[in-house]
Amino acid sequence: MSQPPPVTPLHYADAQLRGILNNVRTIAMVGASPNWVRPSNFAMKYLQGKGFREIPVNPRNQGEEILGEMTYAKLADIPGTFDMVDIYRCSGAAGGIADEAIQVAADKAIKVVWMQLGVRNDDAAERLSQAGLTAIMDRCPKIEYGRLYGELRWSGINTGIISSKRRPMRFK
Repeated sequence: MSQPPPVTPLHYADAQLRGILNNVRTIAMVGASPNWVRPSNFAMKYLQGKGFREIPVNPRNQGEEILGEMTYAKLADIPGTFDMVDIYRCSGAAGGIADEAIQVAADKAIKVVWMQLGVRNDDAAERLSQAGLTAIMDRCPKIEYGRLYGELRWSGINTGIISSKRRPMRFK
């Protein structure tokens, strides 16, 4: 029986992730859930508290509010612009979402497509890169924000980031 090809480990420089989180203001969260116990709901609420605008995208809940924001069925339905797409769907679904992001990127001003923990689609990442978009895979912006700006240390986790400076809070 043949073995699958080895998967290349992913590495993103802290400076790259910090740059994204510093420059992104509005995030379209594909797979956002109104259920408060779902990880997408928790991450959405956390990032809203840090000053990000989170726009939920979920066809099952279109027209409903999730955490005070109207939910849309697809990226093209969102009025106005947004900086980043955060994918809370499986790796197989990430390809179609990436293609949709590429189609609307210019109109919506999308710069980054971020795939959540456990979500990796190398083909989609390559297409995003060829379209001039940044692709981040298998990472969570909520966790990276907490790690890069010292909040994980509050619970005793060694983040590997040494700084005597505290990041100022972002306000809406």
